[in-house]
Amino acid sequence: MTATETPARTLDSYVLGAWQRPPSDGAGQVVRDASTGEPVAEVAGQGLDLGAVVAYGRTVGQDALGALTFHQRALLLKRLAQHLTGVKEDLYEVSLRTGGTRRDAMVDIDGGIGVLFTYGSKGRRELPNAHLLVDGPPESLSRDGSFGGQHVRTRRQGVAFQVNAFNFPVWGMLEKFAPAFLAGVPSVVKPASATAYLAEAAVRAIVDSGILPDGVLQLVSGPARGFLDHLDVRDTVSFTGSASTARVLAVDDAVIRRGVVLTAETDSLNAAVLGSDVEPGSPEFTAFVASVVTEMTVKAGQKCTAIRRVIVPADRQDAVVDAVRERIAQRVVVGDPRADGVTMGALASVAQKEEVLRGVAELVAGGGQIVVGDLAEPEVVHADGTRGPAPDGAFVAPVLLRFPDPDAPAVHDIEAFGPVASVLGYRDLDDAVRLANLGGGSLVATVASADPAVVRHLVTGIAPMHGRVLVLDRDDARSSTGHGSPVPHLVHGGPGRAGGGEELGGVRAVEHYMQRTALQGTPAALTGLTGRWRAGAPSSTGTGHPFRKSLAVLRVGDAVESGPREVTLDDIAHFADFTGDTFYAHTDEEAAAANPFFPGRVAHGYLLVSFAAGLFVDPAPGPVLANYGLENLRFLTPVVPGDTLRVRLTAAQITPREDEDYGEVRWDAVLTNQRDEQVATYEVLTLVAKE
Repeated sequence: MTATETPARTLDSYVLGAWQRPPSDGAGQVVRDASTGEPVAEVAGQGLDLGAVVAYGRTVGQDALGALTFHQRALLLKRLAQHLTGVKEDLYEVSLRTGGTRRDAMVDIDGGIGVLFTYGSKGRRELPNAHLLVDGPPESLSRDGSFGGQHVRTRRQGVAFQVNAFNFPVWGMLEKFAPAFLAGVPSVVKPASATAYLAEAAVRAIVDSGILPDGVLQLVSGPARGFLDHLDVRDTVSFTGSASTARVLAVDDAVIRRGVVLTAETDSLNAAVLGSDVEPGSPEFTAFVASVVTEMTVKAGQKCTAIRRVIVPADRQDAVVDAVRERIAQRVVVGDPRADGVTMGALASVAQKEEVLRGVAELVAGGGQIVVGDLAEPEVVHADGTRGPAPDGAFVAPVLLRFPDPDAPAVHDIEAFGPVASVLGYRDLDDAVRLANLGGGSLVATVASADPAVVRHLVTGIAPMHGRVLVLDRDDARSSTGHGSPVPHLVHGGPGRAGGGEELGGVRAVEHYMQRTALQGTPAALTGLTGRWRAGAPSSTGTGHPFRKSLAVLRVGDAVESGPREVTLDDIAHFADFTGDTFYAHTDEEAAAANPFFPGRVAHGYLLVSFAAGLFVDPAPGPVLANYGLENLRFLTPVVPGDTLRVRLTAAQITPREDEDYGEVRWDAVLTNQRDEQVATYEVLTLVAKE
């Protein structure tokens, strides 16, 4: 900082339940506005007591989250998302200093809020209102059913320590925080210094909301050297950054000896592959070029998912280059994001600018030829609308290279982390697959084609080396979320060079922060531990019809056993005529007898399910509000005219909805004949009033 500059505010950390400003020791890093070079903040050079931070999360944070069910945590995520939506304009304003446009800010800020909304919804729809997660179906481990097994997941007892990259200070934090919080694990956030002021602003908005319990989110704005020394088998680390740093973390004693779970998302030379069927001027060609330019320019290409290698048929390279050049000329305006009309802002810092220019120079030295753009200081639009160079800013114009030799090692190894991509030509589809996979493992690839055979060939070839594959054609070009936009419903991560991690991915991401344990015991023990009734556990039919019970009095194991009902030939014939289901097994004795599965004419399976409902339903209005589905229906034994049916219905799982006056009950239904053979098994899903 020069003598004439305004002193930058030292960033605060939020730890141990309070905001703390470390003392300025003169060794801090001054973070500057990416467009103007003006000081924004100082990141302290002196660190915090990370041992105390971790201990606070393990105690105060763990206690707070342990008292909450999945549904209660999910509702807090929803409330937090709603609060941040209300203050996001303030965060947009701060985001301008990172060099990003409003569109870039939406990708980061709205994207992070969207993750909170998604996990708030998934937590209530896909997880139980409980503290323990049942994982998969039960396993029977004995012939008589007296001994069985069940996998469950329980939350880890430490902290989720996240180390984030500079390019997504809000989304990068929230996409890690949301699944960890839903799992019941408190987070410690270490943002990258270059944009830590935006992460701090987001955490301030979160803390000011008063929504989260103490200890569940802590922010370390300064250095975190040696943080692994304070972690052990209870803890997880989610790292986003360079592969070289990830390798250092991976061989630390904390990971190798003390059992810290490390998830890494690192370098990724993502590819976009133009199918051999796609001709210039086609909708797929247009969508492909638009995707390439978008990925080069959104956030100035500073995305781990951005397209770096543009793999096209060798005879269409010129057409692709010309189309990219034309689209950039027509749509891309580089400048200060505060100025009207700017569509691409600056890189996050001058240091990042120098790194990108160095990367492009290495690509040129490795055989690349610049065919769009150059490395000169670009003329940009300033905040006041004037045009000219901005030497104190971090601006780089979009650069497209072409590699005459598509096997040049540089293009498959060097990532210029900015508005940079390279065009490669392929001979045939096998060659395209080979080139895409030379990236050594990537987060995402796009395949643009309208030919199912081409798509199948390319996708099956590259899928083992990619975490996500987008198939782009004329039908989804507008509705697609895009090549570079991870969604919380699907895996964000990739194999090999990309780090091998799986951030996001719906409930899978929640499970990363939980331990999978195999429970073994009697049906009664497993039912008691999991809250989910299983065959062989105690059940009761002597306390009144369970359909007359609200959730306040209904208990797992409450059951009803019906009287008998005979199935007649007239029943079968009527059902066939009434529904139109005249399949021969129900209407033609001779044809049915010739079928290897049937002894002759048999009853419709859905007739049996309907009869079962008539046998177990209590018809009066009451606590049961609605039947909303059946699951796991299996027909096991054919029913012929003259057979007699009975049904036993047992309350197998009770899930009150946290924010409603009703909940869900899952009933185990078993339909048997007069020989006590199981005819059908299934689960009935109902909505039942709490009172």
